[in-house]
Amino acid sequence: MPLQLDIVSPERLAFTDEVDEVILPGIDGQLGILPHHTRLITALGIGELRIRKGGTEQSMLISGGFVEVRSDRVVVMADLAEHSAEIDEARAIEARKQAEADVESARDPVDLARVRAALQTALMRERIATRRRSRG
Repeated sequence: MPLQLDIVSPERLAFTDEVDEVILPGIDGQLGILPHHTRLITALGIGELRIRKGGTEQSMLISGGFVEVRSDRVVVMADLAEHSAEIDEARAIEARKQAEADVESARDPVDLARVRAALQTALMRERIATRRRSRG
């Protein structure tokens, strides 16, 4: 029995399909979801969401939001959801460099938290883009 996966962000429906497995970044670590999983609602962190279907795997960058898991359905409501193909590696590298500089210059605790989150997102974009390129 496949698992219905819907990934939504404020801008769009980023993904909808039946899948075999979903691996996503929870706030306390990676969560692997298979059909017939126990019901669950939890917050999401910043990281790579992987979708496995029929021997293939797709990746997405997910940042923030929540996931609701039912036995036959997973609904991801993310603040940010980007397919790996949408990530420009050169822009990701530049964003990481800028975020690193911003972390060094941030003095206010609120600004520091904001730029650290931006750095984490930039690092994840770069990692996903690099992996996509290496897979060919």
